[in-house]
Amino acid sequence: MVIWSYNTTPRSTIGESHFLLTYRYEAKVPVEVGAGSLRRDLFIKEDEEVNQRLYLYLMDEARMNSQLKLAAYQQRIARYYNKKVKFVPYKVGDLVLQKVMPNTKIAQHGLLGSNWEGPYKVKAILWKGTYRLDDLGGQLIPRAWNAEHL
Repeated sequence: MVIWSYNTTPRSTIGESHFLLTYRYEAKVPVEVGAGSLRRDLFIKEDEEVNQRLYLYLMDEARMNSQLKLAAYQQRIARYYNKKVKFVPYKVGDLVLQKVMPNTKIAQHGLLGSNWEGPYKVKAILWKGTYRLDDLGGQLIPRAWNAEHL
């Protein structure tokens, strides 16, 4: 029942329900089928066939509108997130410390263990805030690192 309500409720991000975008018509709630409703009582098959053809004709436009709404929503979320992120620009050759991740932390050190390791040298800037690192011996660190972990 939870999945049914999730799929038939219009999402705020796209303005339509998943069911509507998938099956091209609105779903009826199980209670509405058994107990009856105004929508069910006023149902006229001939009118519904015309409405269904019209709705199918406009379906591509509804899907495009939902994609535009989703893109606008994602931009709003990105703006909100980026307002809170503090960008720290590092240059190639800068020395940085790397945050120790929970999966790489040495359990024997306990709470008093180091939270940072390094120093490392910035080898390359991959993207704004994403860096390739070398240790001081020139050994490449296997993956790229985001500035929030440096």
